[in-house]
Amino acid sequence: CGALGWPRELPTVQLMMLFSVFKGNTELPTAVNITWSSINFKTILQWQPKPSGYFYTVEIHGQTSDTKKKCTLTTETECDVTDALRNVKETYTAHILSVQSTGMDNFEEPPFASSEKFTPYNQTVLGKPEIQHYTQDSKLNIVFQDPLTPYMFPNGSFQSIRDIFKHDLEYKLYYWKDQSSGKKDATTKSNTFEISVDNKNNYCFYIQAIIPSRRENRTGQESMVLCTKYGAEVFIIIAVIAIAVITLAIVLSVILCKRKKAKAAREKEPFNGI
Repeated sequence: CGALGWPRELPTVQLMMLFSVFKGNTELPTAVNITWSSINFKTILQWQPKPSGYFYTVEIHGQTSDTKKKCTLTTETECDVTDALRNVKETYTAHILSVQSTGMDNFEEPPFASSEKFTPYNQTVLGKPEIQHYTQDSKLNIVFQDPLTPYMFPNGSFQSIRDIFKHDLEYKLYYWKDQSSGKKDATTKSNTFEISVDNKNNYCFYIQAIIPSRRENRTGQESMVLCTKYGAEVFIIIAVIAIAVITLAIVLSVILCKRKKAKAAREKEPFNGI
């Protein structure tokens, strides 16, 4: 036997296999710059570098759930792990394994890099609310929709962020007079705002979702900024009425003029029988 305890005449193939056990895949590069990107619970794991001569496999480890494999033997540097994070209040860690092929990681665990911990309920970014309708008279009335998530109900409809956050979810409205820099704000737990405003001015506004119970990422993305056209609408109404009145006056004048001409023509005609 040799110094390591195996026969000197051990076949070359077996020597290579034993060498693989000790060597493993430790020379393969491991992932770096691992980040979680999550909006409305749509979660993408990203990392570097682009692999050359090897592959990546992603494992998602939960505190209480079984390990889930995603993006097996991929050459990409990102992976959609949304389906593996359905228990949104659980904390997860991702392992990004570096492997050479389907048969090279059977002897020992391949080298891997670990991500930071991620809890979707606390860390996913709240997306932009969709403003559906708004009007202004003596009040600014706004109706908007909750952002949807990738998760579905049994009937196939998508859950909204309200379905997940429930009473933890609020919305904040920021509004100001058009051409002014002074902002006011209001908060609601519903999908509407009704704010008393000065009906002599137009107003601009935007909305964002808020989770007050969070320590970080409390505020979501801002909706698009919209402005009312109350003054313009009033002007248009007045202009339409004025045009209608002028048009009616012209029509009546023409009718009266034609009647006068017809009456004058009849008066000039000789009487019948004379």
